[in-house]
Amino acid sequence: MCGITGYIGSRKASDILIDGLKKLEYRGYDSCGIAVIDDKKNLAVRRVSGRVDALREIVSDNPPSGDSVGVGHTRWATHGAPSKENAHPHTDCTGKLVVVHNGIIENYVELKERLSAVGHKFKSQTDTEVIAHLIEQKIKDIEAKGDHTDCVMVFFLAFREALLQLRGSFAVASVWTSCPDIVLTARMNSPLVIGIGNDENFISSDVSSFLKYTKKVVFVNDGEIAAVRRGGVDFFRFNGEKTEPETVTVEWDADMAEKGGYAHFMLKEIHEQAEAVENTLRGRVLPMGGDLLKRELGLSGPYMRSVKQIQFVSCGTAYHASLVGRALFEHFSVRACADYASEFTDRARLLDKDTLVIAVSQSGETADTIHAVREARGAGARVLAVTNTVGSTLTREADFTFYTHCGPEIGVASTKAFLGQLAALYVLAGHFATARGTISEAETRAYAEGLIRVPRLIKNILSDTKEIEDIAAGLAPSEHFLFISRGLNYPIALEGALKIKEISYVHAEGYAAGEMKHGPIAIIYQGMPVIAIAPSGKNLELLAGNIEEASARGAEVFAITDEKSKSKIKASRTLVLPTVSEIFSPLLTVIPLQLFAYYVALAKKCDIDKPRNLAKSVTVR
Repeated sequence: MCGITGYIGSRKASDILIDGLKKLEYRGYDSCGIAVIDDKKNLAVRRVSGRVDALREIVSDNPPSGDSVGVGHTRWATHGAPSKENAHPHTDCTGKLVVVHNGIIENYVELKERLSAVGHKFKSQTDTEVIAHLIEQKIKDIEAKGDHTDCVMVFFLAFREALLQLRGSFAVASVWTSCPDIVLTARMNSPLVIGIGNDENFISSDVSSFLKYTKKVVFVNDGEIAAVRRGGVDFFRFNGEKTEPETVTVEWDADMAEKGGYAHFMLKEIHEQAEAVENTLRGRVLPMGGDLLKRELGLSGPYMRSVKQIQFVSCGTAYHASLVGRALFEHFSVRACADYASEFTDRARLLDKDTLVIAVSQSGETADTIHAVREARGAGARVLAVTNTVGSTLTREADFTFYTHCGPEIGVASTKAFLGQLAALYVLAGHFATARGTISEAETRAYAEGLIRVPRLIKNILSDTKEIEDIAAGLAPSEHFLFISRGLNYPIALEGALKIKEISYVHAEGYAAGEMKHGPIAIIYQGMPVIAIAPSGKNLELLAGNIEEASARGAEVFAITDEKSKSKIKASRTLVLPTVSEIFSPLLTVIPLQLFAYYVALAKKCDIDKPRNLAKSVTVR
């Protein structure tokens, strides 16, 4: 989830681009850069490892001359650690063509090998650089044929043909000094918007970057190219057919624009979860158990078969993801344990070389988790990091790293990072099960297909949140909440309770419903909200009994069910989700709990994105 920007007009492009990148910094902040065509038609590139303010200083010290067209980028690393060399924009071999890119190119290794074989020299570790070299090669091929002499046509055809070679997600923009009066940009599964000005036009991942110049925008569709000039913009499908998209006027202020029109980053990030899960799954699901994870992570089939035990270590929300992960691995007959990283020191000495420690951390900088990893490695265990942050300390301490590709999460209370962690653990569990032969080929395919359906189901849930908003409004005055479930959804009950504590500052407990009669039932009073996660599955009848026990003692029960389970649950209010196989239900049931916490906090007028006493990353023990 990086941010790209572009400009063509009569203003100083470098100033426009840097101002735009500052607005886009929430999308990525490990490195950034701009490239502009100066008044001598040379490409001036400025890049830094760090934030936009550092880039601004470098450009101020060494400004390009006469620039009026260019592109910029602020990076959230996915391929290649954060560094100046890996910062965008990336150039081709000639140094005359440059690209910026938001997304993931799945087949970049294959493309890089092919391009290297014909003489292209690469300077970075990124997937993005292949796009620049691919366009360069297409230009060479077109010019060699001699069919086109017009630079705009050559550039457009080369750009379009390069796009057709890419697999994955991308919003990409490119400029070429041989054709300085046009910027080409395109989208597939990544956001891209064009700002329409007077004799100037803007390109961005988000309207926030150019809102002070124009509110007239075109939202580019998947599979579309925009040819952007000073005097206008032409739109084409990838097959070259011209289109006429709608121009709309946005009414957001600058603050709302940065949040994509949402009132808070947390709400925006909840609504980004389908994309976050899709990015985490992309290119990793099929084929399972073979060389797919070996190529990316170094996890081979023989090694996965040799592991005798999985040990999860993590903190907070990541610990709840780990509890789901433990249940998944055990479902597939792999012995697994999960511990708070802060309580792991004494247990670490019991580990050995046959144990794989899976350390889960959004930031990759969680102090307790890093300490636990060092203790585990000291005992001889190998470590797999599941994290959202390339180049973080955890990735340097681990033997293997699985990146969740969720993009930066600004809200302190984790939402999309949690779902990305879950998706990663589902992928890992499926590969382990397949490699170890604990599921059949047919079961592997059904599991993979069920997982691939999840992003669409998330979108369905988020398409209408009015009911959950109404339920939250009715229960918001309460100062006590009890969350209950069983099996795979017990950790989701814990996560639901944590979310409402974090941002609403109310007392909330999450319990395994079977423990109700062992003490927690004593706290139930008339009208107390009890939130039950009750999808269909093997524990449903027992959970239905727990819900009736709570209702009999005066609780106001809000149950999250599905089409199959709703008839068996007696609750004050019921929210019905799509029915999925029980094993996938945590990926869906957590979403209404996130929304519930958000709307309760909204009703209580709490500072949702920056809750009191909390930090995004806990970097001290």
